[in-house]
Amino acid sequence: MSLDYRLTLATGLTAAQIAERALLPVEAVSWGDGRALGANLSGTLGVDVTLRSARHGYVDADTDGEPLEWEPGPFVAITFGLGGSVRSGQAAANMIAVVRRVLETGPEDAALVVNGDYLLVARFGGHLVKHNHARWWSAHPAADAVIGG
Repeated sequence: MSLDYRLTLATGLTAAQIAERALLPVEAVSWGDGRALGANLSGTLGVDVTLRSARHGYVDADTDGEPLEWEPGPFVAITFGLGGSVRSGQAAANMIAVVRRVLETGPEDAALVVNGDYLLVARFGGHLVKHNHARWWSAHPAADAVIGG
């Protein structure tokens, strides 16, 4: 079973610009029109990555029992599909490492949501908070060690 994680960034940058910040290997990236692209990293990192940019976004997720509704204007969404040949705990840590790189290299408000259901990380106004500790982070200690909050 594959899990999908989506990091939404409130930004006017292109998907290609965010891919550069994520340090995705150039040889793995299928370059689209600048607004959408993908990278198959399932053999090395255990994740497939797609990025797309658009003008109006919407994020709806559970945050430790409270709902989050957020409507960024221009945004880039990075979707991570876990389910490759890499052990799932390591794949999750690899995915969180990419999320950390993206967050460390820009100031955007952001939300990381798993399977369109619950919030794992949110950054608004520069304040980073991890959510759903009991539901997700405690089950992924290697990923928990990768990012603060």
